[in-house]
Amino acid sequence: MLNCQGITRLVSEAQDRPLTLGEKLSLRTHLLMCSGCRNYEKNITSLRLMMKSFAKGKDAHSEDQPKPPETE
Repeated sequence: MLNCQGITRLVSEAQDRPLTLGEKLSLRTHLLMCSGCRNYEKNITSLRLMMKSFAKGKDAHSEDQPKPPETE
């Protein structure tokens, strides 16, 4: 079984390439037991989505935020 360092590497690699069946099983098994690595996976996934939005020229939070009042 992989340690946290190996799992964070796999989480990062999973963003760029498909994982093998063995890698997926190791990853899922570890994530069931390790809240730190689960948080890492959640954060890296969120960061990737935000960066995609930013690259497209969209503000990821613009729909959630009220528009500021215009000043003269």
